[in-house]
Amino acid sequence: MSTAPPNVPVHPGTHPVTHPGTHAADLVVFGGTGDLSMRKLLPALYHSDRDGRLAPETRVIALSRGGLTDADFRGKVDAEVRDSVPVDDPGVWQRFLGRLHHVSVDVGHGAGTEAGSGWSALAALLAGHEDRDRIFYLASPPRTFGPFCREAHEAGLVTPRSRVVLEKPLGNDLASAQRINDEVGAIFDERQIFRIDHYLGKETVQNLLVLRFANAFLEPIWNSLWIDHVQITAAETVGTPGRRGYYDHAGALRDMVQNHLLQLLTLTAMEPPARNDREAIRDEKVKVLQALRPIAGGEVERFTVRGQYTGAGDLPGYLDEPGSTPTTEMSSRVETFTAIRAEIRNWRWAGVPFYLRTGKRMPYRRSEIVVQFKDVPHAIFPGGTPNRLVLRLQPEEGIELHIMAKEPGAGEVALQPVPMSLSFGETFTARVPEAYERLLTDVLAGNPTLFMRRDEVEAAWRWIDPIQDAWKAAAGLPEPYPAGTTGPAGAHELLGRSGRAWHEEEA
Repeated sequence: MSTAPPNVPVHPGTHPVTHPGTHAADLVVFGGTGDLSMRKLLPALYHSDRDGRLAPETRVIALSRGGLTDADFRGKVDAEVRDSVPVDDPGVWQRFLGRLHHVSVDVGHGAGTEAGSGWSALAALLAGHEDRDRIFYLASPPRTFGPFCREAHEAGLVTPRSRVVLEKPLGNDLASAQRINDEVGAIFDERQIFRIDHYLGKETVQNLLVLRFANAFLEPIWNSLWIDHVQITAAETVGTPGRRGYYDHAGALRDMVQNHLLQLLTLTAMEPPARNDREAIRDEKVKVLQALRPIAGGEVERFTVRGQYTGAGDLPGYLDEPGSTPTTEMSSRVETFTAIRAEIRNWRWAGVPFYLRTGKRMPYRRSEIVVQFKDVPHAIFPGGTPNRLVLRLQPEEGIELHIMAKEPGAGEVALQPVPMSLSFGETFTARVPEAYERLLTDVLAGNPTLFMRRDEVEAAWRWIDPIQDAWKAAAGLPEPYPAGTTGPAGAHELLGRSGRAWHEEEA
């Protein structure tokens, strides 16, 4: 019997062969017609459907203020999403479109008001399906998280089988994050709240745990006795055209460091959990954040760098980006680049600096973790360099272990660093899922391992707040750097003072 909605053609052979454990769900996406939904969420869900990870009865319900019918929304997705995904079977694509619905909801108006009548329409669509998992995905600004949860509850839509997914940024400081957590936590239990960070869905991030905890040779040297320092970089070639209104209030510290880079730091530095358990892993991540040495007061200038890109050649500066809001005093003070020297105060990592770096308008697009080992205790060959392990998250996910090898030839021994590379795309024949695809699969399965717990989010803000407070109080502006370069001079001095340098090898 067909599971497609009326008027949606069902093609022979298009019923999904679902994976074991897959069960029906209603996925309600607030902001369902927005950029995140169209670029990331819907393509990820289509891939899940194509690969049999969605039960036949699963529906995707987009909420927006657009006044669209189901047919309008399906037409919009067909026009805007189809070209970005590989549609090798038109029947599968039609099956996916058949899952889609749209309801107009204006958050900020209670379910009992005329303006809030959309809640009644959503309740009618969900009625009779209380036995399904009900997932509310909030692809919207954080100021809407609390009101949405409250109004969904007032409309009787939150069931014991409900979950809510919160997109970053979760607030702009500790106080605002706590307020959002309190508002959402008044409706949903902590076990029902999934705070998403798409970096944690990348293949290399999950392989970092496997690399560390499933291979015996690394653990004995994964400490301050053998590791000199760690670098975590998220570099982007793009600027902020048309997005200065957002970036003026976010900046690189809030946009990237508080969530993405600190998450990578915790996975790199955490202790081995007692078991592969969702809470055991998150417990160890929180311990790392709690062990971070605070950077406050006069130390902020010494251990942090903030920069803003300026025009160079054909590349505009931050203040001259096309399509942006008018320049304000806040615009001139916001950082588009951040570098920080962090330290973890525990036995494993005492004395090992962790260098965090992120920037817009860099010469390359790359996210990576570089573990730089110390030199050999006694060098008997000239020209050797310390080993390093590079875990690359983008653009091509993979792992490289740089070792020293002898150059071929007679005569004196000459050394050359050689990478031993693992490219996931070349090694494995299976398609590597996108980060959102993997994370949405975990949401549907109710697995919170790769999502942030409340204490984890708040511990990160406790470390970040003194840095951003010192920057606000500082009289100076961010250090300029030309667009297309590797950042301001201060970032290189941050490592240069101890005789170190950034890993700038081209991808």
